[in-house]
Amino acid sequence: MAKKKDSDNQYSTGSISVGNGNNQTPENKTRIDPRSFPVDMLMALRFYSRFPTGGRPHATPDFNRIAPVLAFASAAISLIPVLVFSLGMAFGLPALLSASFGIGVQIIVTGAMAEDALADSADGLWGGAEVSRRLEIMKDPRHGTYGVLAIVLLVTIRLSALSTLLVWSGIGAIMLWLAAQIIARQGALWLLLVLPPARTDGTARAAGTLLRTPFVVGASLGALLFFVAAGAFVGIFGLALTLSVLALIVWGWSRICRSLVGGYTGDLIGALQALLEIAALSSFILFI
Repeated sequence: MAKKKDSDNQYSTGSISVGNGNNQTPENKTRIDPRSFPVDMLMALRFYSRFPTGGRPHATPDFNRIAPVLAFASAAISLIPVLVFSLGMAFGLPALLSASFGIGVQIIVTGAMAEDALADSADGLWGGAEVSRRLEIMKDPRHGTYGVLAIVLLVTIRLSALSTLLVWSGIGAIMLWLAAQIIARQGALWLLLVLPPARTDGTARAAGTLLRTPFVVGASLGALLFFVAAGAFVGIFGLALTLSVLALIVWGWSRICRSLVGGYTGDLIGALQALLEIAALSSFILFI
């Protein structure tokens, strides 16, 4: 049985907020301070990866600080998997094997947070008939049939897409995978902006809502890096269509979350990240 609750706690934890419901506002984050970039970057790396980041105590994750720097943190987190992926290609390994090694390292570096979150979400959303039961299933440390199949499909689609891209172009596959990971993490934060916490207690409740300014700043930087990494390989039309597909997925997933559990949980945010990554990779293939 897989122990899986780290992902829900991580994706759901944020600054302690004041106010009620969707009107909660973090006390100490009313503007973006560029001078806090190193500290905020460290917070994002500690939250989204298993990188060693020193022995200093971890601050409570605050998405209003993480969001503006997340694009850069995502690029840093993606470097090692992308490097392993490219080394496999350089040593003449088959595309499928190179992609397998890259994905394996990605799972290690991130602690399988998105994979675990997708499995929890699949089990909870479609394994329960009532809101309370769905949330209970998502907290269960065991994976059911829906969850196992969700992980299998996620890894299979990611593997198929990356190996296809690698056969087409080595450098293209590297840059497009980097772009997909950046936009996926950034896009998943939309749930924090538009939905309330689904649970009335616990860490999700403490997170409150993501303010619009940090989200917009982060989304703008994420979109910029996305365009820089992918634009030369899929063109403006390919980028526009890919972003349209991703926006549709974000909108649909938001509706599902609101309808089935009344808001977001950490697992639902992580699941959206996983869905956006494979959607971006799949869309890229249409334009190569």
